[in-house]
Amino acid sequence: MENNFKSVCQWVGFLIFVASAGQAFAAVENRVGFVDVAKAFDSYQKTKDADSVMEKKGEAKQQEREKKVAAVKKLKDEMELLSEEARRKKQTEMDQTLRDLQDFDSKVRDELRRERDSIVRDILKEIDELIGEYGDKNGFSMILNDRVLLYGRQEMDVTTQIIQLLNERYNSKKK
Repeated sequence: MENNFKSVCQWVGFLIFVASAGQAFAAVENRVGFVDVAKAFDSYQKTKDADSVMEKKGEAKQQEREKKVAAVKKLKDEMELLSEEARRKKQTEMDQTLRDLQDFDSKVRDELRRERDSIVRDILKEIDELIGEYGDKNGFSMILNDRVLLYGRQEMDVTTQIIQLLNERYNSKKK
């Protein structure tokens, strides 16, 4: 009988411990939010400025490419006017010019892609750091990326605040 009483006392003690731990856990506020990172990225002025710079670089490279294409067309036109012997000699120059154009296209594509990837990485890192700072400052236990979220109440969405902070910080650095 004494063993049963001891077991019951241990069991009751365990239940009291669990209940008090549960109350202590409930007393800690678990504030959760979420961010539409894609929207933050697209709405960030730094992203827009970087897109504009990359677009201008792309346009400049396109003009350079058009000059190379014009050179190819000029060679092709010249070749049609030449004799068979002269045409064969000119074909070597034409082949080299086409290879140069293909190399240029490949190099420019890779160069612009690498630069864009680097910019995107830097901006996403900056967004992540700001979200962490915002979460710490505002008492969040966690802030989730909305891509993993199946449901979230609108008042948990902090995307607008994050965008505002990003743009304020960026604009203050530009001045």
